[in-house]
Amino acid sequence: MANLVVITTAAVPDHVRGALTRWMIEPKAGCYVGTLSARVREELWAVVSASLGEGSAVCIHPSDNEQRFLVRTAGPQRREVVDYEGLQLIQMNPQELAEPDVGAMRADL
Repeated sequence: MANLVVITTAAVPDHVRGALTRWMIEPKAGCYVGTLSARVREELWAVVSASLGEGSAVCIHPSDNEQRFLVRTAGPQRREVVDYEGLQLIQMNPQELAEPDVGAMRADL
């Protein structure tokens, strides 16, 4: 049975965008929505995640869990998905939250 799938991308090569638009619509730049079977979704995600280059992507699709959906990411992300007792939660990447070293900044002056 086919289910709704949402894939968002950032800074991906043109051929990745082309692969996504063969199966999904793009209502907004970098956001793809479609009704895909699990097999097509898995094959498409494998192509997307293997071809990102410097870009990143997020895939959200229905799943048989408490939240009723699953979040997958590929490429560098500012946010990361963490599993907390079976729930997928989003946390900011610790590197992004790190305070700058004031001593190192003064040494540069």
